[in-house]
Amino acid sequence: MRLRRAPRLALTRQEAAAALGMSINSFERHVQPELRLVRRGKLRLIPVREIERWLEDNSDLALEQLGP
Repeated sequence: MRLRRAPRLALTRQEAAAALGMSINSFERHVQPELRLVRRGKLRLIPVREIERWLEDNSDLALEQLGP
């Protein structure tokens, strides 16, 4: 019997940075301070929903940025 792979609920910092298409340094400097993390010893996990929330909060429509 094969176990199905469970969907990821949280990512490491490196995985989260890769998912956002940025370096780990940029992620730690610009994104991580705005996220809630799960901390267990040295392990830091970022819930996928938290990354999605950050994206929603930090995305703009292209037209909004043009302005007068």
